[in-house]
Amino acid sequence: MRLTAAEKQEIIHLVTRSELGVNRTLRELGLNKSTFYAWYKAYTDHGPSGLSTGERTSRRMWNSIPQQQKNAVTQLALDHPHLSSRELACKLTDEQQVFISESSVYRILKARGLISAPMHHFLSAGDEFTNKTCFVHQMWQTDFTYFKILGWGWYYLSTVLDDYSRYIIHWELCESMKVSDVKRTLDKAIVKARIVTKQRPRLLSDNGSCYIATELREYLKKNYNMDQVHGKPLHPQTQGKIERYHRTMKNVVKLDNYYYPSELEEALGKFVEVYNHQRYHESLQNLTPADVYFGRGELILQERERIKQQSLKNRKLAYEKIKSQITCTPKMENLALL
Repeated sequence: MRLTAAEKQEIIHLVTRSELGVNRTLRELGLNKSTFYAWYKAYTDHGPSGLSTGERTSRRMWNSIPQQQKNAVTQLALDHPHLSSRELACKLTDEQQVFISESSVYRILKARGLISAPMHHFLSAGDEFTNKTCFVHQMWQTDFTYFKILGWGWYYLSTVLDDYSRYIIHWELCESMKVSDVKRTLDKAIVKARIVTKQRPRLLSDNGSCYIATELREYLKKNYNMDQVHGKPLHPQTQGKIERYHRTMKNVVKLDNYYYPSELEEALGKFVEVYNHQRYHESLQNLTPADVYFGRGELILQERERIKQQSLKNRKLAYEKIKSQITCTPKMENLALL
């Protein structure tokens, strides 16, 4: 059982004023000598505050996280309650130049009652895809999803996502899911992508009627020399990246009701901006899709590694400094004379 600072102080006064001597008094109290001497040193060096549990340094590890940084984690979590411990760890490194691992952030928030363990389990398929893309614009994924606007009916969101970076190149809210809607979406995506190489991305989609239409295949081949790839029927995992994006997006966007298409478009635009430029993606080594899409990911990872090593170095130096101060302090040899 841990004692409070006041209880430790009372024991110190009892032992130092006892007529039985230090050793016998400690035996009567059932207190280890090394523990008592550690308390006594902390008390003589720092006063009553040195007896607080948070001030204990004799067993501190060199890589212990300073209290100031723990407080920064807590404040960041309170300022951004929607972020996970993984995202908070990355944000702390990128914005405050301090490295704290994801697991440490989780433990800090868990200890302060700001996070709870998940009550569900994830089911995973294979560890990796068989044929993974290796660069931006190697393959695009496209799909429709739908929204119902009160008083207006159903609207359909057409999205083009870069498979390698998961960057949303273009999205468009349509009144139908026709070939003309797909062509219009891809036309705008091609313009936004500004592809300078002759090689065009392959287009991955499901087997919806608008995607398997001969009209679309001929249009893509004639205008963009773009090949199509279709997922296996009844196997949405093939288009898993855009399917996962749809689920993530709807979990946020569908929290509100929309009474005009313009309101929904505004909400979608805000989400895409956050998704592309602010949301740390675990499968992208905690980079944002924009970091990978625009080719700045490697520089960010190198900077994070530099900050990590510097943070660990600073913790070790602080530990060595405290350790040297303890070692250089004269021993309390006169205590045995009490």
